[in-house]
Amino acid sequence: MKKLIFLAVAIFAGYSYLGNPYTSIPDRLQHPTFSESQSGTDATIADAFSNRKSNLQISGEGVVTKLLPDDNDGSRHQKFIISLRSGQTLLIAHNIDIAPRIGSLRKGDSIQFSGQYEWNEKGGIVHWTHQDPNGSHVAGWLKHNGQIYQ
Repeated sequence: MKKLIFLAVAIFAGYSYLGNPYTSIPDRLQHPTFSESQSGTDATIADAFSNRKSNLQISGEGVVTKLLPDDNDGSRHQKFIISLRSGQTLLIAHNIDIAPRIGSLRKGDSIQFSGQYEWNEKGGIVHWTHQDPNGSHVAGWLKHNGQIYQ
């Protein structure tokens, strides 16, 4: 019962913060700010990892630890690994057929993100870091050196 109440509160809070995902992107998503503490964000992601949760809209910040080759099979994705302050790692899979590639990205760079979390045994994957051309999915984004990529 507690899980159902927590889930209902989380969905309501997410819907209230993000607004209706079927409308245009709210200004706070186009120009993100992080009022939630980074440790709170990391704790949310750690909970998703330890409980093998997927399909969660998350946002946070990390440091690029490894640049990977672009995935050019099907939809093209820029891929890189980030480390959160907690030490957890995430693979970022950024669709470069929909959103601009971050050409200036380097190992050691700080990056902010918003996207959909999918569990895997290595820490998780974040994708949907872009707008949805069909308007049926919450828009995500990446922010690097003050520029937003979506």
